[in-house]
Amino acid sequence: MTVIATMLAMKLTHVLTMILISLVSVGCVQRMISITSEPSGALVQLNDKEVGRTPLKVPFRFYGTYDVRLEKDGYKSLWTQQATDAPWWEAPGPDLLAEAIPNVKTTQEWHFQMDQITVVEETDLIKRAGEMRDDLSGGQ
Repeated sequence: MTVIATMLAMKLTHVLTMILISLVSVGCVQRMISITSEPSGALVQLNDKEVGRTPLKVPFRFYGTYDVRLEKDGYKSLWTQQATDAPWWEAPGPDLLAEAIPNVKTTQEWHFQMDQITVVEETDLIKRAGEMRDDLSGGQ
């Protein structure tokens, strides 16, 4: 073989090896968000998409801030934002190695406390309304 043919064969081997590594290593990192709430059983929406009831684990692809909504009968709806924090090995550079390692997992854990709705008796409500009316009219 000539020197040029040998160099072309080596370059082709390197290119094919890189393509093979890229195809094999895509999507190896498993990213999960674990969501719990007090009380459990709250309906969860992430970015306006219903994902289930607590406790649950949801896969995610991108780090960043998510809109979170929890709803449960008898409790005030909770609307908030929650960030997913990338581990150091997800930074540009180390992330290529992390993607090549099989079964790499990262889990973000979020816990939410929901407030119970206070039930007011009708008679207490009418009494309070009367007190407010009297306060506004100057007691007349």
